[in-house]
Amino acid sequence: METSKKAIVVGATSGIGKGVAELLVKKGYKVGITGRREQCLLELKKTNEQLYVAKCFDVQKTDESLECYKKLIEELGGLDLLVYSSGNGFENKDLAFDIELDTIKTNTVGFTNIVTYTFNYFKKQKSGQIAVITSVAGFRGNPDFPAYFATKAYLINYVESLRIKSRREKLGVQITDIRPGFIDTGHIDTSKMFWATNVPTAAKQMVKGIEKKKNVIYVLKRWRIVVAFMKIVPRFIYDRLPL
Repeated sequence: METSKKAIVVGATSGIGKGVAELLVKKGYKVGITGRREQCLLELKKTNEQLYVAKCFDVQKTDESLECYKKLIEELGGLDLLVYSSGNGFENKDLAFDIELDTIKTNTVGFTNIVTYTFNYFKKQKSGQIAVITSVAGFRGNPDFPAYFATKAYLINYVESLRIKSRREKLGVQITDIRPGFIDTGHIDTSKMFWATNVPTAAKQMVKGIEKKKNVIYVLKRWRIVVAFMKIVPRFIYDRLPL
């Protein structure tokens, strides 16, 4: 099956990334899938050997991951869309440095390595789209997940910077910021969380927004209301909220 549309989903071994990759394949994309768990990638690839190309790497290992990423683009025969879904975040009430560092290396260093290369690739190509899964968590701090919330703020601001750069320099690179709320990926208990949604619903909204080349996507859309509140609530009130 020939297709002119080529995408890479970084962080496609499970959850949102896997859900987005599956939808893109259904829409006719040839999709490169990456992640640290090779067996998960191979199992996904078996569902459609023609349209999936798998490459296992850890974004924290910047030199190795970038070389694998370049090879993946070559195997795809080019690239039109990058969906960056890789990320982690752990509760860290005791502020253990190794836990914070792991989150920082994945969510900022690994992200920047892949995304800057892709931006320059698309700049040279004069077309392409980068969609980054950030989070509504990126607008304020949290005492139990400080590195996670802080790195999501980094992603939101970095993505906005790239969008401005592309527009001002007329580079033709579309930048899409995907801001999900609570999604039941199986890693956290969402039973007591309001407005939580499942992976298929979230992935469907994300892909729909990507296809429409939106600048910002909230998943679910109603999370826009929460973000608006988070932006305006005074610090002395926010500091006392039961987060």
